[in-house]
Amino acid sequence: MPEEQGQPLLRQLVAASFGDMNNPETVTFYMEPELCESAQAGKHNFIGKLAGVMRAAGMEVMYAPFGPRGAPDREGWSMSHIKTPPDGQGLCFRRAYHYPFWQIELSSERWAWDVSQAPFDPDPSEAKEAARFYGFWQKRLFGDAAQKITRDGTVYVPLQGRLLDHRPFQICSPIEMVENCLAHTSGDVVAALHPNERYKDAELSALKALEQRHKRITVQTGGMADLLARCDYVVTQNSSVGFNGYFFGKPALLFRKADFHHIAVQADMNDLSASFAAVQSAAPDYAAYIHWYWQKNSINAGRPEAEEMIAQRLRRFGWPV
Repeated sequence: MPEEQGQPLLRQLVAASFGDMNNPETVTFYMEPELCESAQAGKHNFIGKLAGVMRAAGMEVMYAPFGPRGAPDREGWSMSHIKTPPDGQGLCFRRAYHYPFWQIELSSERWAWDVSQAPFDPDPSEAKEAARFYGFWQKRLFGDAAQKITRDGTVYVPLQGRLLDHRPFQICSPIEMVENCLAHTSGDVVAALHPNERYKDAELSALKALEQRHKRITVQTGGMADLLARCDYVVTQNSSVGFNGYFFGKPALLFRKADFHHIAVQADMNDLSASFAAVQSAAPDYAAYIHWYWQKNSINAGRPEAEEMIAQRLRRFGWPV
């Protein structure tokens, strides 16, 4: 792979700061096998830019599939796709919901990310640009569906995995979340199973039991764009559907920690009636938020300054680049 113009000088500067470049550090990228193949072939834009920044700093890059347990199995400098890295020298990288936006973080737990901790404070002077940006991505991602928005009284509940488990970072289990929707709403409730999730028989039986007891609930798989176009709001733990709902101007009620919580309503188990009332009347500035989240707090791999943004994130975590 030929060096880009200016890299020899950059290598000299890095060598002066971090030592002998003839003995480079090695960074291991841990990924799914298909992603490894794509990266090895130089066909992945973001990974290519990420690796390029590291090579420019005198680091060697290698790609390895996840170990048998699905997690990285070696220590040292590493980048893990989606999963939490094996030690303090590792970082996690994952797409920020849609290409070409990415995050680089210490942990795979989205509620611990920098963007989650940052205050949402939009700049009024950027309102026009935010509206343009929002409109562009509405059309790019969802086409005509985002232009045919209604509210027919439906509560859209996108489900993730482990429906019967109440994990520490959740306010309640997913199945209890669905039950709370039925208890605190009067319209139709659509519980949508994740197309890529494998559900246990006990989970499907619990949903079927709810369908038998409540005529208002429908259980289906997929159908996100249509449901977002017509629902009143989204109720979820922290499914990406909640983020996508912002492109349809649909508020979200969250039953667990998330990275896109800033303009969502957080469910309060001590007063769920108030929580459901709040999400029904919520009308945040979706354009300002999407612009802030993606352009100010993510890496846009399609922009000319993507490599510098990558380098800044790596330096944020003490990497020698």
